[in-house]
Amino acid sequence: MDSSHLGAVPEDDASADQGQPQSQQSAFAFASLPHRPPSQSSQKKYSPVGWNEYFDREEDLVIPESNDSFHVYTAGEEGPVVFCLHGGGYSGLSFALSASKIKEKARVVAVDLRGHGKSCTENELDLSIETLCNDVLAILKRMYGESPPAIVLVGHSMGGSVAVHVAAKKALPTMAGLVVVDVVEGTAMASLIHMQKILSSRMQHFSNIDKAVEWSVKGGSLRNIESARASVPSTLKYDDSKNCYIYRTRLEETEQYWRGWYEGLSDIFLSCPVPKLLLLAGADRLDRSLTIGQMQGKFQMVVVRHTGHAIQEDVPDEFASLILNFLSRNRIGPHGVQGFGHGNPECRGPSVQ
Repeated sequence: MDSSHLGAVPEDDASADQGQPQSQQSAFAFASLPHRPPSQSSQKKYSPVGWNEYFDREEDLVIPESNDSFHVYTAGEEGPVVFCLHGGGYSGLSFALSASKIKEKARVVAVDLRGHGKSCTENELDLSIETLCNDVLAILKRMYGESPPAIVLVGHSMGGSVAVHVAAKKALPTMAGLVVVDVVEGTAMASLIHMQKILSSRMQHFSNIDKAVEWSVKGGSLRNIESARASVPSTLKYDDSKNCYIYRTRLEETEQYWRGWYEGLSDIFLSCPVPKLLLLAGADRLDRSLTIGQMQGKFQMVVVRHTGHAIQEDVPDEFASLILNFLSRNRIGPHGVQGFGHGNPECRGPSVQ
C-alpha cells in the first residue's frame, strides 16, 4: 500500500527489509531510514507544540443531515485555497509547518479526514475512496456554499489518492490545480501484501505523548522534530483501560478499502483536466503510466531529495515554496487561473528535478 499507511507506521527495525529486491523496498516509506538523532536527556525536545503556532483558526464543521463533524484548520486571509488532505494515520496538522509559510500568499485549509484527528463520524472505519471523496466535497460545500474560491487540492499519500479522485469527478467548478505528494499506483499496489505485518510490528502503546513524538523521529517516519511535535499528538488518543496512548486511527481494520485507493490511480491522475504537480521522495517511485505521461509533459514533477515519505513535514519550507511556485507558474489566483481566459490550461512545463 502506498505510503499513506507506510509513513504513518514507522518500523524501528531497519533490517526488516533486508533480502528484499530494491524495487520492493522502495514501496516502504521507511525504506531508507535516516541516521537517528543523538539522544537527549531533556524530554522537552519532544514535547507537543500547539496548532495555533502555525494555523490561524480551528473549527468543527457539522455536515447537514448527518452526524458527521470534521475538524478543520485554516490559515491565511486571501488568495486561492490550498486544500490539504493528509495520509492514512496522519492528521491535518501534518501540514502545520508548511501552512505557516503558504499562508503568506494563499489560504490554507487542512482537514482531519474520517477516522483521524479530531473529526467525529458515525462510521470511523469506512475509509472507502467513495466515502472519503464525498466527505471532501461535503466539507467544501459546507465551507463555501455554491460560490467557492479557486481550489488547489493537495494530497499526501492516501490523501493524494482522495485528491485525485475528487478532481476526476469534476464536481468542483473552481478547481484550479492538483498536487499529489509521494504516492504512485505501482509501488502502492505492490506494498499492499506487507501492510498488516507493518501495522502489527509498530510500537502500539506510549506512556506519554513525548515518547510517541520521540519514537516517530527515531523510528524514521518523520525527520523534522518540530513537525513531529506539532502533528504526532493528534494521531493518538488516550486509552483509559490501558492507561496509555494508542493510535487514533484503526488502520488495520480498514484493509478492505486499501486496493480501492490505488487501482487505476495513475491514469486517473493523468486524466484530470487541471495543472498537476507530483512531488516524490525518490524517482524510482514512478510507474510506467506516469513515466510516459511525464515524458509527454502532462504534469510537472519534482523529486525532493534527502527527505522521507512525509515531504511536507520533513522539509516544510521547501514544500511551501514548491506549492507557491506551482500557484505562480500556473497563474492561479483567488478566483481561478488568471490571464488565460476561460478554463484551466494543462500544465505542460518541463520536469523539475
